[in-house]
Amino acid sequence: MNWITNYVRPRINSIFSRRETPENLWQKCDECGTMLFHRELTDNLKVCTNCGHHMAISPRDRLTALFDGGIFSELKVPEPVTDPLNFRDQKRYPDRMKAAQKSTGEKEAMLVGLGEIGRTPIVAAAQDFSFMGGSMGMYVGNAIIAAAQEAVKLHRPLILFSAAGGARMQEGILSLMQMPRTTVAVQMLKEANLPYIVVLTHPTTGGVTASYAMLGDVHIAEPNALICFAGPRVIEQTIREKLPDGFQRAEYLLDHGMLDRVTPRTELRDELITITRMLLNQPPAVRGDLPPPAEVPPAPAPETPAPEQAEAEAAPPVAKK
Repeated sequence: MNWITNYVRPRINSIFSRRETPENLWQKCDECGTMLFHRELTDNLKVCTNCGHHMAISPRDRLTALFDGGIFSELKVPEPVTDPLNFRDQKRYPDRMKAAQKSTGEKEAMLVGLGEIGRTPIVAAAQDFSFMGGSMGMYVGNAIIAAAQEAVKLHRPLILFSAAGGARMQEGILSLMQMPRTTVAVQMLKEANLPYIVVLTHPTTGGVTASYAMLGDVHIAEPNALICFAGPRVIEQTIREKLPDGFQRAEYLLDHGMLDRVTPRTELRDELITITRMLLNQPPAVRGDLPPPAEVPPAPAPETPAPEQAEAEAAPPVAKK
């Protein structure tokens, strides 16, 4: 072996080994197994382009896709008491909160925004299932109350996107108290004659279903969303019978009169615009503005002939000999 190879290592392999492919360029559909390019999936609002499976989407991305131009202002929510029961299971409650905030990048499980859809001002609230299962705690109750109060103050409709596993057990009875609190907030909207539209996403269960999620004027669900109070596994273990196919899914509830619509996520914005304007007794939404007509320059004024030229033209022609 040459002494050069001992002290001067080849660099060709090291150059090629530096090329690393990012891990988040492709995502596999949980339903059909199709590998989807991340840009194509984002443009389709996290809906599989092959089978139509609706994947989880963050509240911020949902509100960005909902409002005109993706522009909205976030409503500040009153802060509740942190860890009121000093709860501890496998972890301390504050530690679970910090882990959820770090993984999601959000402060809590509910985001409230103000903006326009189809030029109609609204207040929208979206629940985040990735934040501790979207559990309903004191912050979620405060967020819904703040959204309802702002809607009444500005005389705007409220649209709520629900996604939750139920009440937050780390807050005990205080989380269950949010059920009557949010019910009173919804009643405020009804007394003000303001529309309250609920979009039920996968999953919406527990105390959320037993309170504000099923009190809307119009109930819309995304396809194949699980909507229930107790899950199908709990019911099967209780009654010891096999449940029918699709039990407690959006299509099953639509057939049994529990929902008004089942709408794909890609068509949801247009449908919300139409329903909102109908409930507000407004004309159909303007889909777009035509460009202003081009300015046509004025036609030049005809030139007035000089007096001498006018007399010459008016004189009779002289006969030639």
